[in-house]
Amino acid sequence: MNRSCGVLLPLLSLPGEGGTGDLGKPAREFLEFLALSGQSIWQVLPLTVTDAALGNSPYSAPSAFAGNPLCISPDDLVSRGLLPEEELQDRPVFPSGRVDYGLAREYKENILRRAFSRFDPDDGYRAFLATHGFWLDDFVLFYALKARFGGAPWNEWPGEIKARKREALAAAGKTLRDETDYLRFVQYLFFSQLEAMREACRQAQVELVGDLPIYVNYDSSDVWACQSQFLLGEDLLPTEVAGVPPDYFSKTGQLWGNPLYNWDEMKKDGFSWWMKRLRHSLAMYDAVRIDHFRGLLAYWAVPFGDRTAEGGVWREAPSDEFFTRLKEELPLAPFLAENLGVITPDVTDAMERMGFPGMAVALFGFGGEMKDNPHAPHNYGKRLVAYTGTHDNNTVEGWYARDASDRERKLLEEYCPGLAGGAAASLVRLVLASHAERVIIPLQDYLGLGAEGRMNTPGTGEGNWEWRAERGQFTPELSAKMAGLAGIYGRR
Repeated sequence: MNRSCGVLLPLLSLPGEGGTGDLGKPAREFLEFLALSGQSIWQVLPLTVTDAALGNSPYSAPSAFAGNPLCISPDDLVSRGLLPEEELQDRPVFPSGRVDYGLAREYKENILRRAFSRFDPDDGYRAFLATHGFWLDDFVLFYALKARFGGAPWNEWPGEIKARKREALAAAGKTLRDETDYLRFVQYLFFSQLEAMREACRQAQVELVGDLPIYVNYDSSDVWACQSQFLLGEDLLPTEVAGVPPDYFSKTGQLWGNPLYNWDEMKKDGFSWWMKRLRHSLAMYDAVRIDHFRGLLAYWAVPFGDRTAEGGVWREAPSDEFFTRLKEELPLAPFLAENLGVITPDVTDAMERMGFPGMAVALFGFGGEMKDNPHAPHNYGKRLVAYTGTHDNNTVEGWYARDASDRERKLLEEYCPGLAGGAAASLVRLVLASHAERVIIPLQDYLGLGAEGRMNTPGTGEGNWEWRAERGQFTPELSAKMAGLAGIYGRR
């Protein structure tokens, strides 16, 4: 692999006329910016449906497969003849520099319903249904039922529907046919526009890297449709839930609350749910980062009902069988492993066995002894994806000003004498200069933003995932600076 570099930026964080970035003009313009800036990678966060009740986190979705309607381009609906141009003129006044999820959802829902009223199914639509039916039918019925039952979680639905009795599902499907047809149409638009955007990536010679959350939300079509694949009790509530022990981000650990997989049951059919999910992800992206990769080998199991993750225990997954199956199904799959936190030798062995590059985050490089800290840029090996920070970190400038200890600041100042251009500019240069084959920099660090540019603060439920770039920030000067750095350090 050649030395390459790129940018981490969620799709919804692009500027756009519809209140968020989307798969149409905003994405195409950003790809042009990346190409002019000497960048060959664009890493996005999960493009899954988000829920206001769950803080709009893309890592807690009602489906592991469905795409987010907020990503759909209104302008492309016009070009397809599904909306007249004048119907896009009466847009709400969206805030600058942040995503107002409620306002954006209301706007998109309105125009998508109108577009559906003009839609005539064609061969492309029918082919989409045939390809995606293995998850789509369950998702649209789940989503329609959830609306019908006032947003209640599936375990509070009527007994026969909760238990997925065939006759009850057939009757519900018939009653809700208009709504499920609309939801299928929305997913068709999403995946059609995603494929067009991927073609734009190929034209710009930009690799699109996606992100795969290891767990799914309890109140999801996945758990409702595949109850035996998850660790649920007789009351259909989880017996244990996911999280991580106390770490850099939280002294009490992180209590994610997702249901855990019933690995014994999954093993019986060759982990088919996982294989379908991984194959689906690879159809969406050129490469996929598997979030919390170590959870495929061992996972932190917290008793359901605990208020923190401190009372959890480590349990083992059938990793040998899982990775053997994965190698049979997807032998050359371009996965990246998120291997942050406490990593045991078996995790490293699995990554080497599968050929999955790991990660290094420069902001973690200034704790402990720097001489052998794997996150310090001078220790990076070639087969690695290196970052200044991730979506869960503060920006470099925000970290330096607010979060770093006095010792960490002193170490950074000794590591980058004078901090020429600021902490972010200095650390960006160090990561780009490293031996890592891939380098991915959050856009906020190229912009030199402080804590106001932070995307997510783990352990908090409000104010996350809202930061959005403004059109005026994509300047020729920024593009020239990025291209210059890529050239100096032999990256493209």
